[in-house]
Amino acid sequence: MAIKALTWMVQIFEAPVYCYHEIVHNAAVVGDFERAGVVFVDTIDEVPEGRPVMLSAHGSAPEVVAAAGDRAAVMVDAVCPLVTKVHHEIRRMANQGYDIIYVGHQGHDEASGAVAQAVGSVTLIDPNSDLRDFRPTDPTRVALAAQTTLGLFEWEDVLAAATAAYPDVHTARKSDLCYATTNRQAATIALAKQATLVLVVGSRNSSNTQALVRVAKLHGAEAYRVDGPDDIDPAWLEHHAVIGVTAGASAPDQRVRDVINAVNPADRESSLRVTEEDEYFPLPPALRKLIVSLQHLVEGAVASRSPGQPGPLQEDRAYTAAESLDIIGTR
Repeated sequence: MAIKALTWMVQIFEAPVYCYHEIVHNAAVVGDFERAGVVFVDTIDEVPEGRPVMLSAHGSAPEVVAAAGDRAAVMVDAVCPLVTKVHHEIRRMANQGYDIIYVGHQGHDEASGAVAQAVGSVTLIDPNSDLRDFRPTDPTRVALAAQTTLGLFEWEDVLAAATAAYPDVHTARKSDLCYATTNRQAATIALAKQATLVLVVGSRNSSNTQALVRVAKLHGAEAYRVDGPDDIDPAWLEHHAVIGVTAGASAPDQRVRDVINAVNPADRESSLRVTEEDEYFPLPPALRKLIVSLQHLVEGAVASRSPGQPGPLQEDRAYTAAESLDIIGTR
């Protein structure tokens, strides 16, 4: 959704288009957009007044959203709906007087945006640390929330520790963990049972990619993260009869194929699938409204449609993020 949304921004507006933080944590995707005229910034102050800006999929602090709305001519928030769910839960629990343990990685964009939803009520706890730094005002009113891209094993360890320390701990009725990351973790477990080496395609700052590396190692395989085929050390491939390849949630399909080709399976490859995903997230509301306005106002523009026929917005579900990257033509 976020990749497709930023592709629309690039088509609609003259460069530069600004984006607060990397749209997704993948160097190849970010590079494609930079070549198409997107400028990624770490503060809203870097955005010239009156320019269009998009907020990344990881979620932003309330003051960032407000500042972007004041500064930009058009502001589109491409936050993942699953992250928005966690933000709502944090604010609701804080308003009810809970002290909140937020399990996440220090410095990650998603964690920073989540903690900012209720400053003073949220304590960020790294999944690899214990709960000694968490001191609730009332031990009977403790809530637990999580970064959506955590490894399931990381979440379960903290959940067990929090439940032991605070038997009344409150958690969301539906897991905070993203289906796209948990499905990939399940697939990686199955992959590690067949392959003695697993290559995970994705960027260093991608939390869900790093989680896949840890999952593969926990289940007995050697595992390495690679951005692409150039990162593969030929020595890694020695003495392995079966090599597995998987990828983080935001890795482009072509990068995965390039890594498979670099491993050179001599046409002896097979696919492993553990589930079918049919989730669909529509484009952000602000962007949908803008596109509909263009459809109605400008015949022959990028978003126009024939009378009575569906246009690009109505057909969005049929397009993948990879096809959107092809549209901007930077490869």
